[in-house]
Amino acid sequence: MLWLRRDLRLADHPALAAALDAGGPDHRVVPLFVLDPTLLRSRRMSPARLSYLCDALADLDGSLRSRGGRLVLREGDPTAVVPAVAAEIKATQVHLSGDVSPYAQRRDAAVRRKLAADGVAVTLHNSTFVQPPGRVCSGSGEMYRVFSPFQRAWARLPVGTPLPAPDRIPGHGSLRSERLPTLRSLGVDLNAGVIRGGETHAQQRLEAFLDEWSERYHEARNHLGEPATSRLSADLHYGCVSPRAILAELDRRKPGHKAFATELAWRDFYAHVLHAWPEVRTSEFNAALRTLPWLGEGEAFTAWTRGRTGYPVVDAGMRQLLAEGWMHNRARMITASFLCKDLLIDWRLGETHFLRHLVDGDPASNNGGWQWAAGTGTDAQPYFRIFNPVLQGQKFDRDGAYVRRYVPELRPVEDKWLHSPWQMPEDVQREVGVRIGRDYPAPIVDHAEARQRALDWFDEHSQRPTASPHEDSRD
Repeated sequence: MLWLRRDLRLADHPALAAALDAGGPDHRVVPLFVLDPTLLRSRRMSPARLSYLCDALADLDGSLRSRGGRLVLREGDPTAVVPAVAAEIKATQVHLSGDVSPYAQRRDAAVRRKLAADGVAVTLHNSTFVQPPGRVCSGSGEMYRVFSPFQRAWARLPVGTPLPAPDRIPGHGSLRSERLPTLRSLGVDLNAGVIRGGETHAQQRLEAFLDEWSERYHEARNHLGEPATSRLSADLHYGCVSPRAILAELDRRKPGHKAFATELAWRDFYAHVLHAWPEVRTSEFNAALRTLPWLGEGEAFTAWTRGRTGYPVVDAGMRQLLAEGWMHNRARMITASFLCKDLLIDWRLGETHFLRHLVDGDPASNNGGWQWAAGTGTDAQPYFRIFNPVLQGQKFDRDGAYVRRYVPELRPVEDKWLHSPWQMPEDVQREVGVRIGRDYPAPIVDHAEARQRALDWFDEHSQRPTASPHEDSRD
């Protein structure tokens, strides 16, 4: 039996290959996916991810049927469902791909205990990351707390050759399976802006990125108005594309390919961090900053979530998130910095808001990115480095294409005023038909004043321990 979770593909699937090898002379295998109510009803689950999941499961089922099998779908607590299905088919082995979230770790441990009690062997495979969490470590066996030495060690490790999709996957035709989920059955409204999910669409996105943008990725990836990013993050999250297969397509002698490989390393790094220090899910990685008196929800937080802060590049990012379930990575950094540094609002509120909307919401990567922006994590943006939203807009959205796309009320505004429209003289506001405070909000904070407030706040409240449990570990 193959228990599928975040590995919804057939190509380069080590757990699937092992299950087929263990399936006897006719290589029969039962691919099982369990709709877990704990995840489906989580306050962190986004409609965008559910939409992607519906697509991915339908695509996977179609691919399995074309090879002689089918996806078996059950709904319920995996700790009960997985052992029950294994007993139904008299399985002697269950194969699965590893995961890193604290919930996944507890769930998998409970399932493995029950299967072991029934005499069923369980084998864990790495199908989700280039290097599985725990493999990349220092010479002394310690986990890295800083990205640079992690990346150097990561790049030296062997990766292996990606596996082709099997030609045949015979299944058990009589086994009961529930219907594939739909947006209607899950009680989710369709958002036309969310990308289509599944291995077929993931492969198309990968091929398009390699053909059109990969060699310019290092130069264009931060340009907000350009479609220069791969858009593979959701595909990687649900395992509809293999990170190892992506890496195999890259020639790291090329600057663009090398830069994209570094993003895969960052993804592995944050997975390693969450696996080694699961407490970062709810508390600051940097122990010296765990007593910061962050602000909570209020009018400022609401304005931020709705894209009504008065800073166009911040508002464009937040509105893109609501419209598409996705946000450009540069915009993620800008919007997160604004919440944590300009508004001094708890990074956990922003992290949760992102997870409630992102199609690619990943517990490890999302947490790592938010702690970086807040200045509390590994390789954190130091608290004294605070993004200026006006300068960020002028630098990374020079022609204003991104702001005009997602903040349409500012389309008539000239480039010279676009990223600081409150500076427009009254006669210019009347001329272009955009009155600040009426057609578009005035800034909810003055950035210069907010920056100084943040510096004073961090200085006052940061503890300075003599020895931190998270000191740099270097090879």
